[in-house]
Amino acid sequence: MFNKIDELNIIFLPFVSHGHLIPLVDVATLFAELGVIVTIVTTDANAALFRSKIHRDSVSGSRIRLHTIPWPAARVGLSPAIQNLSTATPMAMPKVLEAFLMLQPQLEDLIHEMRPDCIVADIFYPWTTKVAAELGIPRLAFNGSSFFGYCAEECIRAHKPHLEVESNNDKFKLPGLPDVIEMTKSQLPSWITTQDDFSRFFDVIKESERQCYGIIMNSFHELESSYEEHMNKVLGIKTWSIGPVSLLANKEVEDKEYRGGNPSIETTNLLQWLNEKEPKSVLYINFGSLVQTNPNQITEIAHAIRESSHNFIWVVKRNNEDDDDIVNEGFPKGFEENMIKSKKCLIIRGWAPQLMILEHESVGGFVTHCGWNSILEGVSAGLPMITWPLFAEQFYNEKLLIEVVKNGVGVGSKKWWHLGEEKQEIVNREDIGKAVDFVMGGSVEALEMRKRLKKWERQQQGL
Repeated sequence: MFNKIDELNIIFLPFVSHGHLIPLVDVATLFAELGVIVTIVTTDANAALFRSKIHRDSVSGSRIRLHTIPWPAARVGLSPAIQNLSTATPMAMPKVLEAFLMLQPQLEDLIHEMRPDCIVADIFYPWTTKVAAELGIPRLAFNGSSFFGYCAEECIRAHKPHLEVESNNDKFKLPGLPDVIEMTKSQLPSWITTQDDFSRFFDVIKESERQCYGIIMNSFHELESSYEEHMNKVLGIKTWSIGPVSLLANKEVEDKEYRGGNPSIETTNLLQWLNEKEPKSVLYINFGSLVQTNPNQITEIAHAIRESSHNFIWVVKRNNEDDDDIVNEGFPKGFEENMIKSKKCLIIRGWAPQLMILEHESVGGFVTHCGWNSILEGVSAGLPMITWPLFAEQFYNEKLLIEVVKNGVGVGSKKWWHLGEEKQEIVNREDIGKAVDFVMGGSVEALEMRKRLKKWERQQQGL
């Protein structure tokens, strides 16, 4: 089926969201390191996030390039600068998805014109399975989540255990999985609980995954061995674990500093602040590239920080200059000024060099929304995690981290959130504080957690 590896020509199609785009670009660079001819196809604004890295790789001998396509912003009433869900306001996200779906005809024409040997496409390009079949080539689907999450959702789709409980808060078991796992209906994604256009699109995605050549997963065997085996042997879906790609594809300092964006804080100032702290004394808080935190939740987090004896780095998302008004609305009076004066908490508005922060010796824990990229980056850095799932497949990932891997503690988040919905479940400062004290403390359970993580960290770094 394939030519020699140094003649293979592969097209990569990343989705227009940082959580999908960043790891698939990492995958593409790893393929290029093996001698494959790689073309990453995306829009201009998304390509700009990686242009310098791709140029460095190309100069060093990798046959990798970016191919940009027009973004139909005007047709959906978007600003031309908004080409990614991570840079859109919640109100603009449906328009980003609408524009993304419009890319299909020009991408189909491009693939037929380029005639690659293989297509590696994010799961949000289900139509590429059919195009690959027309060309007589394989399509590899890229699923940027966990084996556990995939298996858990397939279990729910097949057995529908959530329909057997009366209340959204009643627990039900997920039958047939390697571990005893319980969930509630309130923790399930909307595409499972509600029949609408988006859930029907997910049905198309699932069918496309079953028909394609196979799925590549950003995970590693030691972390999810039983679920990797379950997916391959029980579900019968051919998969390969090739991660964690963040660790494998970003070995240089510059790669970690600028991976996926330009930091909103001078990294010199950031490193100086970190270097002044004791080892394992800083807790890093980041809810990912899509979440704009509710002002009431900001207030609760701020109070938990103020009452804690630990140091913090807190990353707050912003889409534009006006977003600072939302953040400032949630801060207690004088909070930020006192944090600057005491050097106890560094607040970063916008994009942060997460890999660089997590790997710093002064960082001892990670508050995460349970996005899969963040979990892998935290595990690779050997950090225990405070889990705070919000949307997408994040409640599945929390179950893996707490109940299977046993390297996390939850804040008590119970309700799946529609991204951008004004009403957001608020976790109180007391529960945040308890989780912080546990993860950053010296209890037997916390020390065992760190010991397990240290083993994986060494395995991933080849020690």
